[in-house]
Amino acid sequence: METRYNLKSPAVKRLMKEAAELKDPTDHYHAQPLEDNLFEWHFTVRGPPDSDFDGGVYHGRIVLPPEYPMKPPSIILLTANGRFEVGKKICLSISGHHPETWQPSWSIRTALLAIIGFMPTKGEGAIGSLDYTPEERRALAKKSQDFCCEGCGCAMKDVLLPLKSGSGSSQADQEAKELARQISFKAEVNSSGKTIAESDLNQSFSLNDSQDDLPTTFQGATASTSYGAQNPSGAPLPQPTQPAPKNTSMSPRQRRAQQQSQRRPSTSPDVLQGQPPRAHHTEHGGSAMLIIILTLALAALIFRRIYLANEYIFDFEL
Repeated sequence: METRYNLKSPAVKRLMKEAAELKDPTDHYHAQPLEDNLFEWHFTVRGPPDSDFDGGVYHGRIVLPPEYPMKPPSIILLTANGRFEVGKKICLSISGHHPETWQPSWSIRTALLAIIGFMPTKGEGAIGSLDYTPEERRALAKKSQDFCCEGCGCAMKDVLLPLKSGSGSSQADQEAKELARQISFKAEVNSSGKTIAESDLNQSFSLNDSQDDLPTTFQGATASTSYGAQNPSGAPLPQPTQPAPKNTSMSPRQRRAQQQSQRRPSTSPDVLQGQPPRAHHTEHGGSAMLIIILTLALAALIFRRIYLANEYIFDFEL
């Protein structure tokens, strides 16, 4: 496999190093790349103890981008488990759905421990999540031991080491739980399954909609509050224009006349007062003066030409 890839690539170096570190299976997880593709890994994790997944062994795929570890991998479960959808990219802060939260220091081992730690949590509508009943999950956990992957040929009964009740197993479980606390699920950002930015946007829309239903006095108070929050320096800001009250007793002709008068720009002295003089008036005056001077010079040249022509004709006749 080494001859097929550029060994100077950071992604290839990183993946080969991780493949060597994860070569030997443990009693909780195991992952290795495919023989013909270094950027696709198959993994197996054991269900966390004291949960609905206790006794289950789950298999899946990890698809890594060429920019790894600068960009996150995509995680896909292949074994039915009742927590994540089968054959669909799951939404973790450590997966490709959230490149903004990915850290290059995380590794494939980190992703495996995160999957174990997140299995007992609630999906709450996140992408690729499921909320099966505890009975269904326990039944799937027993059934998962008979799963055999067609892609890599791994059988779940033999891929992991036998579970030991020692300090090593408890340490791996604690590490998985700690990672689950640190790496947030998208659904855990907001209980409605939306990100914080989306919820803020919806709140702003709901605020605008509620202002349309408020009386004019309350709308003015709300607008002044928002202007004050956006302009802490205290500089004067233009006040929002309030619509003119409708007069239902007016005839259609009078209403049209009123609308036309409102559309016309105001040229009253009060409006024009205080406006600075326009600079282009001076430019127009200078242009007019230049045109006059050029016209006079041209007229003088024409007059001189006519005078010289007449003088030449007079001398010729003599």
